[in-house]
Amino acid sequence: MAEIKGIIAAMQTPMFEDGSINEAEMRKQINRQINAGVDAIFCLGTNGEFYNMNMEEKIRVMEIFVDEAKGRVPVYAGTGCVSTKDTIELSKKAKEIGVDILSVITPYFAALNQDELYAHFSELAEAVDLPIVMYNIPMRAGNALAPATVGKLARNHSNIVGVKDSSGNFNNILSYIAATEDIPTFSVLSGNDALILYTLMAGGAGGITAIANILPEIMVSIYQNYIKGDIEGAKKAQASIAPIRDCFKYGNPNSIVKCATNLIGQPVGPCRKPFGMVSDAAKQAIAETIDKYYADYKNK
Repeated sequence: MAEIKGIIAAMQTPMFEDGSINEAEMRKQINRQINAGVDAIFCLGTNGEFYNMNMEEKIRVMEIFVDEAKGRVPVYAGTGCVSTKDTIELSKKAKEIGVDILSVITPYFAALNQDELYAHFSELAEAVDLPIVMYNIPMRAGNALAPATVGKLARNHSNIVGVKDSSGNFNNILSYIAATEDIPTFSVLSGNDALILYTLMAGGAGGITAIANILPEIMVSIYQNYIKGDIEGAKKAQASIAPIRDCFKYGNPNSIVKCATNLIGQPVGPCRKPFGMVSDAAKQAIAETIDKYYADYKNK
């Protein structure tokens, strides 16, 4: 079983202007991330626009990731769907393809209580023999995994091995760590790039990062400096991403990250409509931020 740790790149899905998937560029971006030293690559997450793809496209993306990674790093894939049935079906397909780890968002749109969330993840864990990292992003999914539910799931299912928290609430990360601290095989990951180092320092295992699409070397250096004991270096790297994160004020973070990735010379293309309409003024502000703060990384 792959260890759940480090810097996991939450990769975008490269697309052509018509919204079709750019497979050749996807392969280039996979190699770019691996060459930068990430600990794993992750497809079909929020930044991968999973919410705007059909099943056939999701399957093809997973096939490309597994084929191109060639076992060099673990491949995570987002297989969470609204229904338990569809989640299990896509997760079984992921195993067949060769995905190493499942990232499973809570069901979304309709409200669920904790018993329903527990039942959903339990049924998935019993149906699919792959490591599962639960994905908590309540502001988008509309449902939140309580720390007690995470702890109960981790104790009762050996293949539920982690949780990614994208709530932006550091206290929630701390609560997840406290609820699972007696389970040495369980990992808590930050889904918020700004909290990766502080999650590590609190006993977490790393982060699943969108900013790696723009600045993979900087994101990798946060973790590498931390494990070497260079806390000041890790803090410097962590603080350095604040300017690009500040650009999220110009729109949907997914759209801003994809816009910035294109602006540094990585042609990942647009978001699939209706998403991704970034104003010219916002593009200029993002470009100026990149030029000012990240000159050394612009063409990597």
